Amino acid sequence: METKYKDNKVKVTVIESRCPKYKVGDVICFEGSMLDKEHSDNVCMVAMNAIYPFVYAFRRGGYLRKGPYQCTDCGETVKFEIEIIP
Repeated sequence: METKYKDNKVKVTVIESRCPKYKVGDVICFEGSMLDKEHSDNVCMVAMNAIYPFVYAFRRGGYLRKGPYQCTDCGETVKFEIEIIP
């Protein structure tokens, strides 16, 4: 029997940044499990490692707070908001 599950579109937005790779307002979009390269800015793999568990929960329809979620790589703090998009 096939299991149905949600696979929402998710948008990650930079709300604060001390990192040279991100500026406030940058976005990273996911179409299910795939990165939506056309609608995304830079993607740092260290930042993705820090926030992907939350992105995954939003994809699957979890009810979490919008943010902030934080990457703490090398003291160059970046804070993100994560939301489901239609």
